[in-house]
Amino acid sequence: MWYMIYGVDAVESGEKRSQARPAHLARLQALRDTGRLLLAGPLPDAIEPGATRMVGSLILADFASLDEARAWAADDPYAHAGVYQETHVHPWKGVFMPSPDSNPTQPTL
Repeated sequence: MWYMIYGVDAVESGEKRSQARPAHLARLQALRDTGRLLLAGPLPDAIEPGATRMVGSLILADFASLDEARAWAADDPYAHAGVYQETHVHPWKGVFMPSPDSNPTQPTL
């Protein structure tokens, strides 16, 4: 089943986010390599071009259970580094799904 993982960044966690980002992306890539990642990305605080302050992250991924999704989220490098002040994990029922062509193969941020 698909699960939404929504991490809310702690105030002034930008440096922690930068330091933990390579490990965070590697973990997401591992999900992607097994076909379990639908989408993932940061949530900028503004929509202006060049906005660099992030306020959270959104991940939609396939897990066997809610407990597995929660455990995966709790073990994320951003969680360990103190980037997230809180994390929400909920089942997600896809109605409109991205097409395979819409998913970039490389992170853009």
